[in-house]
Amino acid sequence: MKSLKWWQQAVFYQIYPRSFADGNGDGIGDFPGMIAKLDYLRDLGIDAIWLSPHYPSPFLDCGYDITDYTGVATEYGTLQDFVTFLHEAHARDMRVVLDLVLNHTSDQHPWFLESRSSRSNPKRDWYIWHDGKDGGPPNNWASIFGGSAWEHDVATGQYYYHVFLTEQPDLNWRHPEVRRAMWDAVRFWLDIGVDGFRLDAVATIFEHPDLPDHTLALPADAILDANRLPMEEYRQLLQFQLHQPGIHELMRELRALVDAYPGDRVLIGEDEDVAFHGTGDDELHLVFNFPLMRTERLAPAHIRANQAARLAELPPGAWPCNTLGNHDAPRVWSRYGDGLHNAELARLHLALMLTLQGTPFLYNGEEIGMADLELADVRDLRDTAAVKLYHTLVERLGASPLEALHAAATTTRDRCRSPMQWSAEPNAGFSPPGVQSWLPVHTSYASGVSVAAQAGDPSSLFAFYQRMLRLRRSTPALVAGDYQALHPHSDAYLAFLRRDTVSGQRCLVVLNFSDERQLAHFEFGTPPARLLFSSLPRDSSPLVLGALTIAPFEIVIAELP
Repeated sequence: MKSLKWWQQAVFYQIYPRSFADGNGDGIGDFPGMIAKLDYLRDLGIDAIWLSPHYPSPFLDCGYDITDYTGVATEYGTLQDFVTFLHEAHARDMRVVLDLVLNHTSDQHPWFLESRSSRSNPKRDWYIWHDGKDGGPPNNWASIFGGSAWEHDVATGQYYYHVFLTEQPDLNWRHPEVRRAMWDAVRFWLDIGVDGFRLDAVATIFEHPDLPDHTLALPADAILDANRLPMEEYRQLLQFQLHQPGIHELMRELRALVDAYPGDRVLIGEDEDVAFHGTGDDELHLVFNFPLMRTERLAPAHIRANQAARLAELPPGAWPCNTLGNHDAPRVWSRYGDGLHNAELARLHLALMLTLQGTPFLYNGEEIGMADLELADVRDLRDTAAVKLYHTLVERLGASPLEALHAAATTTRDRCRSPMQWSAEPNAGFSPPGVQSWLPVHTSYASGVSVAAQAGDPSSLFAFYQRMLRLRRSTPALVAGDYQALHPHSDAYLAFLRRDTVSGQRCLVVLNFSDERQLAHFEFGTPPARLLFSSLPRDSSPLVLGALTIAPFEIVIAELP
């Protein structure tokens, strides 16, 4: 494995700063809190941290609306606190990757305040301004969060473009001064020592310069949230707002900038298009395999089909990247659980992430089985898109407050962003007793879903995470090996082979996704395989792969002779 880069060997863990650890007792996570939990992450077995935005922000889009690309939000601490966090993570052999929001700023960013101050301001063209047409916006483009993608500015009489919230105007990346300013921000963090960036909404950076109307027979006002549309309608709606010419040249420019720094700094794209790998070594290092997540149930047939398609389309030299959850998606426990076997399925889903070919990304709180937060009061919503949906349903579409709350609460991103559950103490040990946390704490903290309750229990999900992470780190085939699907017709279990050509190690992975015992026949000859891992007790007798019995929801990983 010595020939691999660090980001090819690492297991990444996403921290959502506002919800991870409250170090000063104000109900909001911060850098002092995160610093205090670095030993926890090291002991869990994490190699790298992806830190969601920590920059100054009005927090209308949960920190992705930035007012200063080289600062630290005061509620999170100071720049020195960040530097301490970075150095302490490095001292524990953990890398740190920052979120980089290239597409847009906050409407409170000094750049935009200048831009909208007058048509003659030098920063006017740092954003995308156009005259209206026929008494309305320049075209029929929609915002991803609903409504028109154009906002009329009364003072200057033009419209500015925003593919996300009205308060998130898009930068004009065709302007050379925008590029220089943003690349300066990138250098600022690289000079401090960060190990790379996760690029937010990378496909939205450019728009079609001719502003053609989309062809979907839906007016912008009818779009409540584009993310809720079927994928084909989503792509048709945004056909002129995503993946436009110029994006790959820009990524090559960024890659050249990053490659000028030592230490194999990494670029990770929030997109599924493998074209972002470029030739395999001139654009992004990692691109998420989001199609794996896009299913109601993680079944063997879906996983096999996903892997066959994904690995085949990667350009030579590109490295796979898998995840099942993040700050924008429902919790893995809730999204893929069946209500009866959630604990068993959570273990299977982790095993899948750690045994598939490629770099795995985990989301904070999954290691203790945190579930989606259930919100019963509209006043508890913090996700601006969800609040907007609620008011649109009530005020424009005539829904009852109860119906609107249900729609907002069952789709809001707040569901997966509740505070980390550290103990069974009030506020789950996230904040001191009596302090109102920024989002409500999930009630499950009092019934065993906490770090304190699980850390000393060898049968807990947390202990399972530790075992699996140790196994992956010590098993070359699971890190560096290629992937070969086995038994393609099984609807009950997933079986595949991982083979590392450097060490010569071969590992068989069998994941039983059913609640019934399975009998599988593998023809690998003799001598018998050596059991590396099972999620259930097994005796010490050699594995007979010619007639392997797999218990319901069992995970079996064996080294072949």
